[in-house]
Amino acid sequence: MSRLKVSAALLYGSLLAAGFLALLPLPDVLLAARPYWLALVLIFWVLEAPSQLGFGRVFLIGVLADVLYGSLLGEQALRLCVILFLVLRFRPRLRFFPLSQQALAVGLLLLNDRVVTLAIRLLSGEGVPPASFWIAPLIGALIWPWVFLLLDQLLLRGRRRAD
Repeated sequence: MSRLKVSAALLYGSLLAAGFLALLPLPDVLLAARPYWLALVLIFWVLEAPSQLGFGRVFLIGVLADVLYGSLLGEQALRLCVILFLVLRFRPRLRFFPLSQQALAVGLLLLNDRVVTLAIRLLSGEGVPPASFWIAPLIGALIWPWVFLLLDQLLLRGRRRAD
């Protein structure tokens, strides 16, 4: 399945949609629970079509996300590249996990992302974030099955049209 070429419009359109989902306004109470949408979509595409996203493209997507979110330049790029590396490293195992185990693995990937984010923030002098900072990986793991199923349906529809 991963040997087939994926539509660039679907791939980059879903990454763009994930980028904009992160910009949706939320009440202050829910801000800490916002999942890392870009990482969730990136994980899906690396699992399904690893040849479509290399480190250069992911780094560029991360820099664009830095500009879009107004974060420290290179922060998103580093975070996404670390996620890409880990998913590529464990891809053969992750692909064949049942969805519930995949969700647990994705939660661990997102937790690792939080550790990287914490290190970046501490090195840049921002200080320690509140305890609610650690909620987002749990939310990401909980919504992973739905993200996976939605993107998988879009991928299947795109492949049926191509045939």
